Amino acid sequence: MNLFPLYIARRYLLSKKKHNAINLISAISAIGVMGGSMAFILVLSVFNGFEGVVLSLFNAFHPDIRVTAAEGKTFEIDEYMAQEIRGVEGIVHYHEVIEENALLRFREKQHLATLKGVSGYYDEMTGLDTMVYAGNFVVAPGRMPRAVFGSGVAFRLGAIIDVAEHPVEVYMANRFASPGDRLSAFTTREMWPSGVFSVQQEIDNRYVLVPIDLMRDLMAYDNEITSLELGLKPNASTRRIKEQLQQLMGEKYVIQDRFEQQELLYRIIRSEKWAIFAILSFILLLAIFNVVGSLTMLILEKKKDIAILQAMGASNRIIRRIFLLEGLQISFVGVVTGLFIGGLLAWIQQQFGLIGIGVADTLVFDTYPVKIHWADFVLIFFSVMTIGLLAAWLPVRRLSPDVVEFKL
Repeated sequence: MNLFPLYIARRYLLSKKKHNAINLISAISAIGVMGGSMAFILVLSVFNGFEGVVLSLFNAFHPDIRVTAAEGKTFEIDEYMAQEIRGVEGIVHYHEVIEENALLRFREKQHLATLKGVSGYYDEMTGLDTMVYAGNFVVAPGRMPRAVFGSGVAFRLGAIIDVAEHPVEVYMANRFASPGDRLSAFTTREMWPSGVFSVQQEIDNRYVLVPIDLMRDLMAYDNEITSLELGLKPNASTRRIKEQLQQLMGEKYVIQDRFEQQELLYRIIRSEKWAIFAILSFILLLAIFNVVGSLTMLILEKKKDIAILQAMGASNRIIRRIFLLEGLQISFVGVVTGLFIGGLLAWIQQQFGLIGIGVADTLVFDTYPVKIHWADFVLIFFSVMTIGLLAAWLPVRRLSPDVVEFKL
């Protein structure tokens, strides 16, 4: 008897009704659910694509793990500790970094920037060399130190790559200068631009990558650093490595993964995704409520069938279940079809990039980015079916025990 309501409901779904309006409303209900589900998965997939692009740009500059001092600005890592850190399973890149603000001057233009002192092979961890659009990624010490500029810094200075006659002058506050001594208030050095990178506006307008030896010279540091940046293997467990490093280094150090380094960015992206999900769910709710009208008219048409079923021994609970399953079948057909078509379109865009963006010249991509998350399919399916259950329950619950009379 458990499959009996499903059998009758399937017959009602597929059979032709006496009134064509019922067929039309049922079709419109299914098409509405299909269109809503298709739009749902397409919008979320495009959002996932943009999210992936944004995070990849930030991750090109920020390391997998960053270690800083819990107190103070600088710290030292001795050779024994450095070897222990390098020996942690999963760590493949080890970079000591010094960051400090400085005033830059090129000819008559000036700009306040953050100098980030790194080693010459820093690009092997970050992939920043792929973000260089002018010149080359060369960070080298020596008599003519070479540096890579963020595009915003280079633009504000008007810096020209490989112009030996006009180096960029660096003015760094001298921490050993006596108060009131203007002559020794700043330490001054020169460097030459070797390339210009573009990652993200906030980073481009702020950073210049310079040799760490130049930073030690400017800051009068011996072995001090401001942070330690580590790169991990692709499949390494970030959580496990963080715990190992914390045990190894102690509580004097703050160890952050990428989420903790960019916590605000991640929270904003997640909030935006849930806001989009809520808006699309409300739109889908309106589309699904066509099921209410469809079921109401179907119940009115099938009053004689209901009376016959009751005479054959079907309880009012079974009769209600028949029409409840009828409404769920409409939602099921619509959501499965919509997810299939939407997923197929998203996959085509992901593989072939058929739909382009009109302002491609100003972006790092020229087509709408798409990333399919299978968890979105599951979430949308159960969300639609839950809303469909509510829409089907509203007219079905008004079936009175006396099936001859239907309460509107």
